[in-house]
Amino acid sequence: MLSFHTCDVFTDRPFAGNPLAIVLGADALSPAQMQVIAREFNLSETIFVQRPRDPAHTARVRIFFPTAEIPFAGHPTIGCAIHLAQAAASPGDFDSLITLEEEAGLVPVRVWRRGGRTEAEFTAPVLPHAVATHTPPDAGQLSAALGLSADEIGFGAHRIGLWQGGPRFLYAPVTSLDTLGRARPMEPAWSRVTRAAGVDSIYLYTPGDGSDVRARMFSPAAGIPEDPATGSASAILAAQLLASGALAEGETRLALRQGVEMGRPSEIGLTVMVRNGALEEVRVAGSAVPVSSGQIRVP
Repeated sequence: MLSFHTCDVFTDRPFAGNPLAIVLGADALSPAQMQVIAREFNLSETIFVQRPRDPAHTARVRIFFPTAEIPFAGHPTIGCAIHLAQAAASPGDFDSLITLEEEAGLVPVRVWRRGGRTEAEFTAPVLPHAVATHTPPDAGQLSAALGLSADEIGFGAHRIGLWQGGPRFLYAPVTSLDTLGRARPMEPAWSRVTRAAGVDSIYLYTPGDGSDVRARMFSPAAGIPEDPATGSASAILAAQLLASGALAEGETRLALRQGVEMGRPSEIGLTVMVRNGALEEVRVAGSAVPVSSGQIRVP
């Protein structure tokens, strides 16, 4: 039997944010066994904790959708780092560094607890950049895939974008919160658009109400009809915002909200450093709260 814990990430209260399963002691598991367990939990992501290859690091981790392994993801990184830091910490406040060996590379995560609230911030292992092998759809094609009209795609200088930084996302700026709330995947246009763009996920965003950005993320082909919080897409959003002229030289801090339409509101902090007009560093922050723990059989 393997020990597991679940937590809700990018929230400070249970039953909000994005649920995560953390499976400990996963060194002997094959990728096929990990996939079976991820399907059993049927959450957007499950993270498996193994001994690090380099003893100077905290752990090696593998991250799985219900349908496939992925090289990097934000909410598993935040949730797992908080769990490992809390397990190692003494009671009271602390500030520590967790280093996770992910398939995309080393991910340093600062974890701290102040006044009973635990938060974490990771530095993206890959700076987001344009996808060279595919081109984004036009507004007419994308609007058909989202059940919207073409004039509801784009606002100000924000246009459709296709970016990657480990994972790859198609970015759809939409005109308003009302437009964001009405969007949904529409077949067969959805499959045509995502296949042509070489993605399985579309991230929609608009100026927020009480936040800088409100977002939704759909990824039905990956077994995620809608994701309440997507840390990797939030990190890669930095490239979309820079291309749209929304980031100034130096450091910019933004508050992102996601999952509102699902009834699982999530709060994500995005910090972007721009030097000489280019991305230099991208960091994503959030909190997590434990929900359950137990044991699961080895497949």
